[in-house]
Amino acid sequence: MDQVKPKGAGKSSFELINTNIFKQMLPIRQGGVILDLACGKGMYSVFLSQLAGPSGLVYAVDLWEEGLGILEENAREKKIDTIATIKADVTRQIDHIEAHSLDLCLMATVLHDFKEMNADRIVLKQVRNLLKPGGRLAIVEFKKMDGPPGPPEHIRLTPEETEKMVTAEGFKKVKSADIGDYNYMMTFSSPG
Repeated sequence: MDQVKPKGAGKSSFELINTNIFKQMLPIRQGGVILDLACGKGMYSVFLSQLAGPSGLVYAVDLWEEGLGILEENAREKKIDTIATIKADVTRQIDHIEAHSLDLCLMATVLHDFKEMNADRIVLKQVRNLLKPGGRLAIVEFKKMDGPPGPPEHIRLTPEETEKMVTAEGFKKVKSADIGDYNYMMTFSSPG
C-alpha cells in the first residue's frame, strides 16, 4: 500500500483532555448527528457516539485509510453501529453528507494543520454548509506553548487566533475553556 499518511495522522489529543469538561462543552442530545472532521483513528468518534446514543449518527471523515480501518475495527469490537466512516480530503469536498444536516462538527487538533496548508477557510466554509442553522462547531487545539505533546509551537493557534479565524467565516463564539494541561476548546454557533 503506497498511501501517504496525512500530516499528524496517528496521534490523538483525546488521551490528554479532561473528558468531563469536554462533554459539558458539547450540546449533544440523544439522536444527534455529528461530524468528527479529520478523525484519525476515531477516539473522539467513539466517545461522541456514546453521547449521541443508539439513535445518533457520527460521521468519521479522514483521508487516512489505515486510521479509518482502525476505527471500524474498534467500533465492531465495541458493538457500535452508529459511526459511518468516510474517506475524503476535507480540504477539497466532503461528499455523502447532506447540506444543513449536522447538529455538531468537531475539529480536534486539526485546525492548525489546515491553517498551515492555507485550507482553513475552505474547510470552515464546508463545515458551515453542513451544519444546521444554529448548529455547533467545536474546536480543540493545543495551547500555544512548547511541546511535546503536540505540534511545534510556531504552528499552534492561540484562542484569539482561533476565534478570529472561525468568526471570519460567520460563526459566533459561544464559549471556551481549558480542557487539560495542553488543550483548550472553543464552541461556535453556525449562522442562521
